[in-house]
Amino acid sequence: MLMIVRLSMISAASLLLSLVLTGCTPAITSNAAETRAIAAQQQEETEMARQQMELIPPPSKTRYMAVKSLSLWDNPYVTVQGSMVTLHVTLADANTSELGVGGMLRPRSARRQDLNVRVSELGTALNAIPNGSWPYGRVIAIEEAHNVPVSARPEVRRNMETVMKELNDLGVVVYEWSETGKS
Repeated sequence: MLMIVRLSMISAASLLLSLVLTGCTPAITSNAAETRAIAAQQQEETEMARQQMELIPPPSKTRYMAVKSLSLWDNPYVTVQGSMVTLHVTLADANTSELGVGGMLRPRSARRQDLNVRVSELGTALNAIPNGSWPYGRVIAIEEAHNVPVSARPEVRRNMETVMKELNDLGVVVYEWSETGKS
């Protein structure tokens, strides 16, 4: 009788152990499969965005290196903040004549748009910018937000690195701009 009780306890323990081990395996496999699927989808989206960005010509270093102020920068530029980025876009002037350029009737600031974008959607936002808004070619100036509290600076720097990596993945040249001027 004692032998039967021991055998039943051993078989119950082994059955429980096998259920625990096999019960956990499918959940791990499905999570890994979901992670791989998400990564593959993100890779595909990045590749599509990169192909669209390749329609913009390569950057002209002589043109963008001559710019001394972000207020005169004609290409899109990005201000990186803690939880998002601000994409600054100057749309191309629809009037092709030289008469009144930058004057009261055709102010440059009227063509400027500032868009708050999540870091994860930056590629989509860049592809929505018309090709005429890239006079220097495929280059973006990037700066950290001004007046950031000391406690938020590490987060801003991490976002800065993430944005730079994403821009590089898209084939865009990154031109880092500091508060005191270009770097």
